[in-house]
Order: sequence, then structure tokens, then C-alpha cells
Amino acid sequence: MTRVGIVAKSHLREAIPHLIAIESWLAARGHETVFETATAALMPQAPGRQIADKPALVARVDLLLVLGGDGTLLSVADCAATADVDVPILGVNFGGLGFLTEATLPELYPSLDAALAGSVRVEQRMMLRAATLRGGKALPDHLALNDVVITKAARARMTDLSVFVGDEFVTHVKADGLIVATPTGSTAYNLAAGGPIVQPVVDAIVLTPIAPHMLTNRPIVIPASSLVRVRPLMTERDEIYVTFDGQAGYQLEAGDEVQIRCAERRVRLLRFSPRSYFDVLRQKLKWNER
Repeated sequence: MTRVGIVAKSHLREAIPHLIAIESWLAARGHETVFETATAALMPQAPGRQIADKPALVARVDLLLVLGGDGTLLSVADCAATADVDVPILGVNFGGLGFLTEATLPELYPSLDAALAGSVRVEQRMMLRAATLRGGKALPDHLALNDVVITKAARARMTDLSVFVGDEFVTHVKADGLIVATPTGSTAYNLAAGGPIVQPVVDAIVLTPIAPHMLTNRPIVIPASSLVRVRPLMTERDEIYVTFDGQAGYQLEAGDEVQIRCAERRVRLLRFSPRSYFDVLRQKLKWNER
């Protein structure tokens, strides 16, 4: 790996001294550095610094270093998958829980050194590909590492969603919405909505209603090979939206059908820490603490 792309959380001023130090550290070891446009704007100007917007950046580098929280890493992962590039991602946590940006700040340079040497473990995380059928035509599809969420507007009445797996009808979900999550996303919105935690090595899709009207509407775990089809039962006055990793989305219309399946592309996350997945869960979720 000779060229490293660096992306920091938007307006993360605490990262400025670290960004400057990383640039010098990489240059001293003969590596090129390319900064994402908004990340470079945080730093003092320097002649010759390479800068690119996120879509161009992910296609130009051999390694992506993300400084921030899980939301920042999600935006980078979705961008890399959309560009159809197989670039590995190393996340350093400047956020809150940090299930994806798992490396701590003291681990920044050891983890970066190990990543450049190719001596870190690589985790292949499944993604979802979602498309909306409208009037017999498919809208542009989106990729999501965590989840695809179909939900009502803030002041709208609850949604009524018909859910199918393949051609088989599953249920009507009367709720504030529905989360369709990957195992990676099982510790995100899905967890907050009462869905199950699924270990990332399991190939599965989780369907979790959001605040269901019926207590019998429960989360379901289905094979990753499944096609999930969601049809909102709505009138023109209803406001229902579909969002992808909380990064993008749009309003649905009457007659739309959202189709969600496992994506062909997987995201490569680099793991330096010896902590296991269950170590991380115990730490982040404060298990066994009262």
C-alpha cells in the first residue's frame, strides 16, 4: 500500500493536530497521502497537498483511514461500494460507541503501521442493495452497510407495510416503520428498536419493526440470499421515506415497492485490535456492569 486516503468527521476540529501529524508520519515513510476535500479544509494550507472529493478519493487510494464515528465510516464504505472499488478501510474512533471505528486513538499509529504492512486481519462485511420500483421502472439503487429503513415522517400517522420474502407474503407491519439490517447494522438502529444482535460472520438479514402497533410484530432473521420486498399501503397524503445508512434517502409514493437484497460487493474492514467481537460488545454495551 503506497497511497493512503484520509477522511475525518465533518467539522471535527479535535482531529486537526492528528491529521497534520499523520501527514508527516506517512511522508517520512514514503507514502502518498490524499485528503478528502472537507477534511483538508480543516487543516492549514500546505503546497502540494493532494485533495479529492470522496467519490474520486476512494478510487485513487490503496487504503482508507477514517477518523470519526461510525457515521463517517458508513459514508466512506457506501461511497467505496458505489464506486465498485475493493479498498480496505481502517477506522479510528473519535465518536461515541464506535462499533465500526473500533480502533482507539492510542492505537492509531500501531494500527496504521500494521495496515500498511499487511499484518492486520480483514473482515468482509456484507452490504445491502436496495432499489425502488415506481411505475414499472426501477429508481437508481443504493448500497448500505448497516440498514435500509422505511419510516413515516415525524408527525405522520403510523405506516402500514406489506412485507414479502421473495414471492411469499410475510406480514403487514403496522408501525412507525421497518428496519432491514445487516449483521453489521444489528448493533445500530436495529438494536435501539429492540432487534437482535447478529454476529457479523453470519450471513443474514434482520427485519425489525419500529414501535409496532401490535405486540405480535416481532423481529425476524432470514437468510442473506433472500429478496425482501416492502410495499407501503398509503395514500397521496401519507409521508413515508426510505433511507440508506442514514446517509441518503427519498420520499416514497403510492404504488412503490422497495426491493432489498444482499449486495455482490462486500466491505473490507481492517481490525488491528486483539479484542474479539464479544469483547467489543461487553465494552460498548457495558455488559455485566450495574
